Amino acid sequence: MFEKITPANWQMFAMKHYDNPQADGEEEFQDDLKRFKYLKRLLKKYHEGGDLKERLILNHIIVLSNVFGTEGAVTLLLFKIEPEYWSELKTFLLYLNMITLFEPALSRVKQDKHIWNTLQNI
Repeated sequence: MFEKITPANWQMFAMKHYDNPQADGEEEFQDDLKRFKYLKRLLKKYHEGGDLKERLILNHIIVLSNVFGTEGAVTLLLFKIEPEYWSELKTFLLYLNMITLFEPALSRVKQDKHIWNTLQNI
């Protein structure tokens, strides 16, 4: 059904992988989808100005992983986050052990050393 995620089917992919037993309805689902936008904004702030909010970024990624499952969350993150922010994203995903170094989509993307060092000191 989802050989490739596209702008037309990404939300259906998200619905298929969504598992939040505490959700009361579609509003909670939409709130969880907003986390992708928030995360993108946080990565952009760091990328452009060096303002790293590592704990907030970790929180959003962990929540996404909890409600979409690790595989679903990573797939959606790679779709929703532009490749220019993948270095930062990859570093957080590696720290959380959500991907391996050999993840096909991220295999050529380098880790962000500053983020990695910051995460190691948490």
